Amino acid sequence: MLSYRHSFHAGNHADVLKHTVQSLIIESLKEKEKPFLYLDTHAGAGCYQLTDLHAERTGEYREGIARIWQRDDQPAEMSAYMKVLQHVNHAGNLRYYPGSPLIAAQLLRPQDRLHLTELHPTDYPLLRREFQKDQRTRVERADGYQQLKSQLPPLSRRGFVLIDPPYEIKSDYQQVVSSIAEGHKRFATGTYALWYPVVLRQQIKRMFRELEATGIRRILQIELAVRPDNSQRGMTASGMIVINPPWKLEQQMRSLLPWLHQVLVPSGTGHHLVNWLVAE
Repeated sequence: MLSYRHSFHAGNHADVLKHTVQSLIIESLKEKEKPFLYLDTHAGAGCYQLTDLHAERTGEYREGIARIWQRDDQPAEMSAYMKVLQHVNHAGNLRYYPGSPLIAAQLLRPQDRLHLTELHPTDYPLLRREFQKDQRTRVERADGYQQLKSQLPPLSRRGFVLIDPPYEIKSDYQQVVSSIAEGHKRFATGTYALWYPVVLRQQIKRMFRELEATGIRRILQIELAVRPDNSQRGMTASGMIVINPPWKLEQQMRSLLPWLHQVLVPSGTGHHLVNWLVAE
């Protein structure tokens, strides 16, 4: 279908959660000198202008990153993520929002590598242009799910795979599980982070059951809800499923989520949680 454009949603509450988790994982992996591969299966455009028609039309960033930008009480767990935001907004005004590939590129070291894929005919050229001078990065117009077969295991035997599909079609919920299972067979020690939206809770519960049925261990769930589950149209919550999370991540998110929920959801509705779907 390829109708989804993240430019309408850049910087919303789901992005804040996703990119905070992403940044913490990257920072943990950097604690060892050995290089690693960052694989982004649904990379998007790379960077988004918050003053363009798409972002202004929805205004979702105003209830996301705009509520955190320039606060003086940001927890330490957000420092790497916020440094990237400050880098792309040099003048101090919040005009641009970095997508996951740009966040990774800013945080990764010279010895690390990035492999980015995107299928959307508009977003792919933007992504390619964003990274055309970065020698560490390979950008392809390709099926992101297939990368978990073709790119794993990495030569370094260290890697972080971010899977962030648009969920335009219902089969995406099954496709992510089968793709992760395939990738895990090839590279069982890698860290996999899957973003998910909560539109229909039963759909997410079904995806969780299918993940558990793969037999994969060490599956951590991190979720932030801005509204209670309901049958109305629209996303009420989002989360990250992290397989083989760095040892610090659970405690980091338990510490951060109460603050994040308070700032992003002043009304106090919704919830936040850190939960092991499958432990050791």
